[in-house]
Amino acid sequence: MAIKFQNNIVEKSLDSDARIFEKINTYIYDNSNNASYYVARQIEKLIKDKASNGKYAVLGLATGSSPTKIYDFLVQFHREEGLSFENVISFNLDEYYPMAPESLQSYVRFMNEHLFNHVNIKKENIHIPNGLLPKDKVKKFCSNYEDLIKKHGGIDIQILGIGRSGHVGFNEPGSSINSITRLISLDKVTILDAASDFFGEENVPTRAITMGIGTILSAKKIFLVAWGEGKADVIKEAVEGKVKESVPATFLQNHKNCEIILDIAAASELTRIKTPWLVSECDWDEQLIKRAAIWLSGKVKKAVLKLTNEDYSEFGMGNMVTEIGSAEAINLMVFNQLQKTITGWPGGKPNAEDSNRPERVTPFPKKSLIFSPHPDDDVISMGGTLLRLVDQGHEVHVAYQTSGNIAVFDDEVIRFLDFSKEIVEDKMAHKEITELAARVRDFLKNKNAGDIDQPEIQKFKGLIRKGEALSACRYCGIKEENAHFLNLPFYETGAVKKKPYSAEDIKITYNLLDKIKPHQIFAAGDLSDPHGTHRVCLQIIRETVKKLVEDEKSWINDTYVWLYRGAWQEWDISDMEMAVPIGPKDLSRKRTAIFKHQSQKDRAMFPGTDEREFWQRAEQRNKETAERYNQLGLPEYEAIEGFVRYQF
Repeated sequence: MAIKFQNNIVEKSLDSDARIFEKINTYIYDNSNNASYYVARQIEKLIKDKASNGKYAVLGLATGSSPTKIYDFLVQFHREEGLSFENVISFNLDEYYPMAPESLQSYVRFMNEHLFNHVNIKKENIHIPNGLLPKDKVKKFCSNYEDLIKKHGGIDIQILGIGRSGHVGFNEPGSSINSITRLISLDKVTILDAASDFFGEENVPTRAITMGIGTILSAKKIFLVAWGEGKADVIKEAVEGKVKESVPATFLQNHKNCEIILDIAAASELTRIKTPWLVSECDWDEQLIKRAAIWLSGKVKKAVLKLTNEDYSEFGMGNMVTEIGSAEAINLMVFNQLQKTITGWPGGKPNAEDSNRPERVTPFPKKSLIFSPHPDDDVISMGGTLLRLVDQGHEVHVAYQTSGNIAVFDDEVIRFLDFSKEIVEDKMAHKEITELAARVRDFLKNKNAGDIDQPEIQKFKGLIRKGEALSACRYCGIKEENAHFLNLPFYETGAVKKKPYSAEDIKITYNLLDKIKPHQIFAAGDLSDPHGTHRVCLQIIRETVKKLVEDEKSWINDTYVWLYRGAWQEWDISDMEMAVPIGPKDLSRKRTAIFKHQSQKDRAMFPGTDEREFWQRAEQRNKETAERYNQLGLPEYEAIEGFVRYQF
């Protein structure tokens, strides 16, 4: 069963049985941009239809990263196509409590910046929960909020995102299907997920005002949107699981007009995508056969070479056996594919036959350029491979795409300034540093959580991370002149929210690539980081490579691009095209290289949804990959770093 793209929707060349496990209408798009465009056009149609009948369009709006592109398109429709919002009434889902409307994390500010300030909606038609109400007035406000929605005939279209715990709005696990707008306490998982936006878990409000599940379900139409691998598990539960209070999004299964809108990454755990053979007969290609055999191996707990015809038939793969001929033929094919991914020579093995190896022999040594979104992703995600490349004599460069300055704690700046003050002997210089340190102390003392640092403090934080990266490079044997600090402009806002990438980001990347002319490029394909920096950095590389090809730079045609993961997630083994074994000694060396990033040690500013240190996450993922290979019947290694080749 092949996946095909039709009108930007990922459809299946089979009947409705493909969706047999899905209990809500679910549509999968090739990317979040096209998915957002679809939802925005549905909103536009509602607004125009209502306007033509002299009526208001009542919208229920959500915040967070998921709906932002929808709002971008609506603003575009307003500016370029004249879409009017004069007949729009909006009700937002929720707001933190307490929360001042001008605060960086305020949903009032979010909606103004992403939508309201750019369209002609009437201010009196905008409704957002008030995060500054006295506690004794919140209950009355919530009751009035419900009455206002009913007064305007109910919500016509409700936009939803989904939290990692399955919450919609701030309806945390345990919320009732009949719940209405109210003040609630935030779940531990929700607080942890929000920690990066508030520059620390301790700064996240513990309560919020939210529409209830009952309020949401009263909407005439609901669109729940979700993007990225990080949402895949909870989407599967919401779409295919049982209705239960512990996953509030499952209540949407009771709505007669709800659509789940996903990109292919967020849909990756759905049965029809992950294990399509369980829902219908498949058109078997080499990749799908490999994925199916690996899945079956884990399911029946047998090595690949031990799988039988009966094993395949029991789990809906009998037609594959018929097509290929026997389980033995399938097993051998898949085992050989897996075996060919394993190499201790990530830069290619000299004087070896390379037709079955992930990397070419020639040229040797190679120029290897590792792109690192933040100043530690290189060693966290592929430190073992990096060390192997250096040890084997390749010319290794590292390009740190962003400064990573917002991830440095304030106290680190004071510590370094105090150190500088103590070692400077020149009286004039000592006076200047003393005065600077006093100014910095004064600013940081009065700084509120989420406030943007002064430019000089941003610079100091960037220098701290630069020094740590250089230390790690020296430890790994990379020449200091081969460490390139790009400081891409899209990142340098001093805030969690970044600018869209621009031609300048591509130009900087283009110039570096054309200067080095690498034979290998390694880039982060780990797209679930909480702020999307990895995703943007990869898109910049993709656009740059595309431009190099268009400009007919001949060297790029001989360049392999490898995508690594490890900091936030790992590749599925069925997708890995190069697996680099890491022995105990090199795993220890990798850990030491990570430790050189002292400002991120013990506690990172932005830990995401995993509270462990980055070295612990990376080691566990590397060891789990090695264990999985071993379970499939391959040799037993201490750890493995996996890569997927990007074809351009």
